[in-house]
Amino acid sequence: MQPEAKDPEEDSVWEEPPSMLWGLDPMFNAFTRLYVKDILQMRESCQVSGIYFYNSHPIFKVYVLGTVVYKREREDFFCYGVDDGTGVINSLCWKDEPWREQGDPATPGARSFGSSAREDFNPANELKKLRQAKHSSSHLEIGELLRVRGPVKTSRQQREIMASTYYKVSDPVMAVQISWMMEVPQLYRQCYDKPFHLDSSAQNPNIQGGSASYLLGRATRILKDFLKEKEVTRFRPYDVQDLLQPLVSRQPQKTAAEQEPEAGPSSGPPTSFKQLRELLQKSLQILQDEGLVFRKVKCQDEVYHVTEQDKNLLMAIRDILREDCRREKYAEKGCHILHILSSVRQRYSRNVSKAALELVLKALECNSDIISTSDILGHSTNYLKWE
Repeated sequence: MQPEAKDPEEDSVWEEPPSMLWGLDPMFNAFTRLYVKDILQMRESCQVSGIYFYNSHPIFKVYVLGTVVYKREREDFFCYGVDDGTGVINSLCWKDEPWREQGDPATPGARSFGSSAREDFNPANELKKLRQAKHSSSHLEIGELLRVRGPVKTSRQQREIMASTYYKVSDPVMAVQISWMMEVPQLYRQCYDKPFHLDSSAQNPNIQGGSASYLLGRATRILKDFLKEKEVTRFRPYDVQDLLQPLVSRQPQKTAAEQEPEAGPSSGPPTSFKQLRELLQKSLQILQDEGLVFRKVKCQDEVYHVTEQDKNLLMAIRDILREDCRREKYAEKGCHILHILSSVRQRYSRNVSKAALELVLKALECNSDIISTSDILGHSTNYLKWE
């Protein structure tokens, strides 16, 4: 079965984070162990060439383990086609200076100075052995296993790895490949597939009484604790506004001389109310980004539904899984998560986010109502089926 295409609505709402904040993401300076399929499909930055994005993570260096399926040699470099089971990518591996100047170090040459059969250690012979070992580890044939890491480049509309390190891997019992196949899905679940939310409030002026980022973090925790303790199903902003009042109430009051004269009925609300409203809106936006709440209908009457307490959403997802998993197309592997998301948006609400859907699916899986049939190599084809 062919993997389903990404929801275009998901692509349309994606916004590239500012380049000055990329360094806050720990993945930015790391060699990211991505599947080749994802390396080929990453978005290229519109701000800086050579930078790519996977799930909002800025990436320019990758680490790949795969089988050589293509080889081309030139005077200065090797070009290997590396296949990790999800796709094939070209890896440009440069030869070092001694190799280019002296040729193949494995070729026998004249004997070095002062060597004899009785010598226990000969520096020239040992150096020759090291060069032979290096040549053997960096000279691969089709079918051999290769580790390669380096920055990603796009040349002639073709994406490739400019290898900074590469070498052949001896893996007769496939222990290295099995270990790799166990580690990489864990990295995806724990890090790569979790969007890195850059705190844009750090760029804004501080709210009085503390930095914006600090107050925003406290406000978000207060709202999360309230939703967890009270188990509310839905609420409006003014229902939780008073919970955040203490965060902005400890402000230095202006003296009578500093206070501006009243401007009549047309004057705006007090500064403290503006700060409270702004803090509340940012906190609710974070809860929406994390999928904890969503707005079923976007209208003037701001009603937020709590995802885990919305029984109607739970029933809608159950019905979708029960009906669609009986179809022949989904009978074996179940429904793709993006297919479920599209169906939920058609039947229930267009404002349900992928993060909110994942929370409900996780709860259903914990209750053994559904099971996950994710492929160990195809992390993006995260199928779920009715149990």
